[in-house]
Amino acid sequence: MRPRIAYLGDSPLPGPASYLAGIMTHYGLPFLHVPPEAPPPEEAFAEGVGLYILSDYPSVRIPADSMRRLCERVRDGAGLLMLGGWESYHGLGGDYDATPLAELLPVVISSRDDRRNWPQLILVRKRLEHPILAALPFDRPPGIGGYNEFQARPSATAILEGERYRIHCAEGPAAFTAEGRFPLLVVEEKKRGPRGAGRRACLATDVAPHWVGGFVDWGDERLTVRMGADFIEVGAWYAEFFRNLLTWTLG
Repeated sequence: MRPRIAYLGDSPLPGPASYLAGIMTHYGLPFLHVPPEAPPPEEAFAEGVGLYILSDYPSVRIPADSMRRLCERVRDGAGLLMLGGWESYHGLGGDYDATPLAELLPVVISSRDDRRNWPQLILVRKRLEHPILAALPFDRPPGIGGYNEFQARPSATAILEGERYRIHCAEGPAAFTAEGRFPLLVVEEKKRGPRGAGRRACLATDVAPHWVGGFVDWGDERLTVRMGADFIEVGAWYAEFFRNLLTWTLG
């Protein structure tokens, strides 16, 4: 039996959480979804849970005992993935920098508002080869619209970067000016020790609108996933990227 994924956040179903839920449904990844207004239930800490996803899930929803148990599960080898959003990292109500979980993430979280909205173009650029990125055409990179700003820890690796552009239009072709790069996807694989091994990842942007931008349509083909009366329609490469991210972090 495949390990289960505990997916905390984004929205009730249906809603923005349908994007990630649809990807997991399509690829046969069993999951438990916890909406952002609810605390983690007891079943989120069962031995069969192999990955915890926190996405727009405010840290205040996690009681102290549940936070302790979550950290223990990660130290014992469960995967950990945080996705960007207004209530991720520090954000506007995420406040994970003040929690014990912050020390387990492969990034350093700001103690101030880390949300960065960008009205023009941010390209998703591959920095290093990695199984999460395998066979995906980053020579045709997608674009995003916003992110949480963080720094990779020395023990971790940034495999994707965001590259901001300012675009000026006058007469003739548009002029593109690069405004620098920032860590977009940071990963870390803990070596096996007496308490197990685990994989951890932080994605600075969101899986769903609005920050995901054009990333959600990345792909030459469209993928439609139906979940009862709900459905998503996304780009095939977008779906493959998030499938790869989930299965790698799940281990």
